[in-house]
Amino acid sequence: MPFKYVAEWFCNNIVWGMPTVFLFLGAGFYLSYKTGFFQIRYIGHTFKQTVGSLFKKSNEKKENSGSVSQLQAVSTALAATIGTGNIAGVATALTIGGAGAVFWMWVSAFLGMATAYSENLLAVFYRKKNKNGEPVGGAMYYLKKGLKSKKILKHLSKPLSLAFAIFCLLASFGMGNMIQVNTISEVFSFGVCGVKLSKDFVGIILAIFVGYTLFGGVKRICRITERLVPIMAFIYIFGTLAVIIVNRENLLSSIVLVFKSAFGVNSAFGGFSGFWVKKALETGLRRGIFSNEAGLGTSTLVGGCSEVTEPAIQGMWGIFTVFFDTVIGCSLTAFAILTSGVTLGGETGATLVSRAVANSLGGAAGEVTSILTLLFALSTIIGWSFYGIKAAEYLFSKKLIWIYKFFFTLLVIPGAIFRLDTVWLIADIFNGLMAVPNLIGVLALSGEVKLITDNYKKRIIKNKSYTPPILSAYDG
Repeated sequence: MPFKYVAEWFCNNIVWGMPTVFLFLGAGFYLSYKTGFFQIRYIGHTFKQTVGSLFKKSNEKKENSGSVSQLQAVSTALAATIGTGNIAGVATALTIGGAGAVFWMWVSAFLGMATAYSENLLAVFYRKKNKNGEPVGGAMYYLKKGLKSKKILKHLSKPLSLAFAIFCLLASFGMGNMIQVNTISEVFSFGVCGVKLSKDFVGIILAIFVGYTLFGGVKRICRITERLVPIMAFIYIFGTLAVIIVNRENLLSSIVLVFKSAFGVNSAFGGFSGFWVKKALETGLRRGIFSNEAGLGTSTLVGGCSEVTEPAIQGMWGIFTVFFDTVIGCSLTAFAILTSGVTLGGETGATLVSRAVANSLGGAAGEVTSILTLLFALSTIIGWSFYGIKAAEYLFSKKLIWIYKFFFTLLVIPGAIFRLDTVWLIADIFNGLMAVPNLIGVLALSGEVKLITDNYKKRIIKNKSYTPPILSAYDG
């Protein structure tokens, strides 16, 4: 089919080609420089203000009853980013790029943290209140308002904001819905804990669940992710750590292999291989970006609705999301595979992960992998539905959001039943196209990011509290 080949070429060589990947990395490095490498220098402060804040009474003043809590916001963002790619995607990256791909995932995460910090900071700084008095924010808002002050880009502020919202809306139907539903139906068709279900039945059940979630409003979505993500994360961490602990004698050699492979040191040939450096770099960087979504602007849609009032603190939640997704999540999957002793060839995706678990934990492999795949796919659907709702709210009247919810729910059934090769390609394209307007906006507003970050450092980190806070672009 000509369309499929054209779409595949366009996706792999233009939208997600290496020039685009290096644009992500370049943006991450530039934003790291502008913020004084905040993601590393203040990593302790970041964890204190994010994860640490969940264990104490928050000093943050809630915007209003329409805002979502910090835990709900980060859970929704993680629900969308932690997906089947953390299992199948990492396994595929290891198969194609070797163990060295893991190192380049870490590189993408290190730079992506700065991008995620910047875009989430801007999401809170440029957010506004809708007609119901609820906070709304995201890439669309900082593109529209922020770029108006930039001479060269002021005429592009509205078109870029509309482009981002449209790409996000379309990506939510494919990447955030049909593809994930198809994964769930495939798993149930093979059986989960002895239960086999037909794809059409799975589609109907999921459509009912998705409809119930979406038509319950944003608060219901956030409440579900707040409960689902911790359970999902516990099973994921416990399962992969169990494999690594069982094979702990192979851990050190696996870590050494990651660094050797990343730079093309092949012990079998006793030399340097530029080919394997290229493969490891390409697959590792791409997988890191695909996994944590730093630079796509998706997490800003929920970050802009959080109860956080300090833009810099919401930026730190962006750092945490990338760290947890890639540095912890992808690394656990990778080392579970590498320490298990399975051969990186032949099998790929979830099958390779299942074999790694089977080698270590015995017959539990299929069930553990199936349950994780189900949870990851379900969480992605819920997280992306939030993104789609916020994009629809920006594009249309809030009264018309029910139309988006209806179509999103309706597409669950064909997503469960049909092959989605072409949908995969189109979804990847729209997913990548979101990054274009978002990165333009974040880079153009890097001066504002630096100003707000420096202000926060003086007031909070360096305790020079005489500096007045910079909290919102709408303060006058």
